[in-house]
Amino acid sequence: MRILLSNDDGYLAPGLLNLADALSGLGEIVVVAPERNYSGASNSLTLNRPLSLRQAGNGFYYVNGTPTDCVHLAVTGMLEYLPDIVVSGINHGPNVGDDTLYSGTVAAATEAYLLGIPALAISLASYDEGYFSTAGKIARQLVERFIASPPSEATLLNVNVPDVPFAQLSGIKVTRLGKRHKAEPVIKMLSPRREVVYWVGAAGPAQDAGEGTDFHALENGFVSVTPLQIDLTHQQQLASIRAWLA
Repeated sequence: MRILLSNDDGYLAPGLLNLADALSGLGEIVVVAPERNYSGASNSLTLNRPLSLRQAGNGFYYVNGTPTDCVHLAVTGMLEYLPDIVVSGINHGPNVGDDTLYSGTVAAATEAYLLGIPALAISLASYDEGYFSTAGKIARQLVERFIASPPSEATLLNVNVPDVPFAQLSGIKVTRLGKRHKAEPVIKMLSPRREVVYWVGAAGPAQDAGEGTDFHALENGFVSVTPLQIDLTHQQQLASIRAWLA
């Protein structure tokens, strides 16, 4: 089993270190991650400059680019083989609902999926220095399940784990993405040089968070596992748009 790990919090992030430890012994593990935090980078590729690949003292490789760059570089240029699975994380904070559109953690897994490799993105649903070991155990369980019974089709899973001791988890639920309200307004302020600057506002509260959503699962102590797809076509509007353009 050949496993490629990446993330969006950077190669020194505690979540990545915990993930590598949790999956040790399951196969050959290679880590290729950004050199710094790229949270919110989404699926961006660096096309206006070359990328550098370096190796840290702990054996992890790091790239001066985005999470998508890391997986793309590893799969299409660095490695001499195709990984059996790519695992991205453990992200420091949840990636639920609309967050998945912006998440660099999900983007790294998505790039693997686009390249034909099964992938999962795993996040700890807390911004505190919490129970990364719980998320690590869930990641190991899922990879072990993949080894024992590979999915019958290409798979991209978004996994969110409550920040509690492993024994306190309520279980695992397969969910759909919920939806947030509109984001909070940007915050306008003056810099020390008296220049007007803007901070992007916080994400809005949950709007669609009922039973069956990732929000609901986490709220009730369950690990949320959401299968994702890349086709953005709004199938239900095809006929109405054809009629509108006729």
